[in-house]
Amino acid sequence: MVTIDHDAVLRARVLLLGSGRPSRAELVGAYRVLAEVSPKAYVPKLVDALLALCYESRDPKVDVALAAEACRAARRMEVGASNRAERLRRALDAYQASLFALGRRAEGRAVCEELAEAGRSDPLASVLAEEGRFREAAELDEEAARNGIPEHSFWNRVRWAANLEGAGLHDAASAVFRELLEETRRKAAEQRTALAILTWELVHFSRMRETAGDAAGAADARREALSVLKELAAAGEPESWSCILGWWRTLFVLSGRAAEPAASPESPMPPFGTDLGWSRDVRDGFLGMLPGLEAEAARLREADRLPELIDVQRRISIRAAVREGRHPYLFEERFTPYFDEGVTLARRLPGHPARLARALTDRSMFLVAARSFEPAHADFAEAVALLHDR
Repeated sequence: MVTIDHDAVLRARVLLLGSGRPSRAELVGAYRVLAEVSPKAYVPKLVDALLALCYESRDPKVDVALAAEACRAARRMEVGASNRAERLRRALDAYQASLFALGRRAEGRAVCEELAEAGRSDPLASVLAEEGRFREAAELDEEAARNGIPEHSFWNRVRWAANLEGAGLHDAASAVFRELLEETRRKAAEQRTALAILTWELVHFSRMRETAGDAAGAADARREALSVLKELAAAGEPESWSCILGWWRTLFVLSGRAAEPAASPESPMPPFGTDLGWSRDVRDGFLGMLPGLEAEAARLREADRLPELIDVQRRISIRAAVREGRHPYLFEERFTPYFDEGVTLARRLPGHPARLARALTDRSMFLVAARSFEPAHADFAEAVALLHDR
């Protein structure tokens, strides 16, 4: 039996009815008290206030406590109550994120499993991919697609294809990505999406087919991308688009997965193929490799070991894209040195046309993101010629 502190209830009501504006912490305290008296009215308010305070916090330990309390409160709401399911999903999402921020992966995964049961499988798919469980992640992606997530969403399709590819199911991955490409072609023809996005998708698809051993399919995709780039170089985008750097960054980062250590539950890696939703501990660990990679690059440069240096520099560039690749301010100025160095180093390495073609392709796609279409076309045309002559 709950003992009601009537003085506390009175103070809480006075706080809420007063002319002043309570802080978020004061609101949480008031709703905690009133939720015991009038749960139907105040438990939903308590969930919202706890989550608002959690989002405001910068202390992961505080975040975990607040999010856990929000989950408990959301579960107390009557089944069928208005917005109960949505509140529970928001609380679980905040809870799993705060657990991963502290490196408590087993607990975080368990919360993601509950979140999937509540109708949101994205976080669990990302966690599974981080741990190298690509087939399971792809099964969740397929289930989500069947259950009504927009069929041709770039973000859902790229992640699904990436997880299939990670599981070694290259033809299945290409089939998923091919459907995305077909939709993007239609949208581009109707001027409902950017030609830049179509270019990035075509180039990524060529990499997928190359990996699968389909040289002819890869060449076809490169030729189509070159045709689109020629159009961009001649006339630019037919429509003006807001910032689309997330599309470029997602595919560029995904292109580097094979060069990274294999993901496992003991040594998780980023869920390549997604732009958002990385667990904070995994993101911090991935970016935390930068000092070691930079030191390795310095040693390789000193020893003039160009092949290894080129590969390490690309891994550094990918981390730079993860860290700040979505910010348009001075985008071209900040990233040009990374891609110029990649091409310069590759040109010093005779007899390795594939590495030079890769560096030229990377710079070309970056230049598309920077809307410098003529030099992007020139770089990609050279890359296509190099690959054709192999």
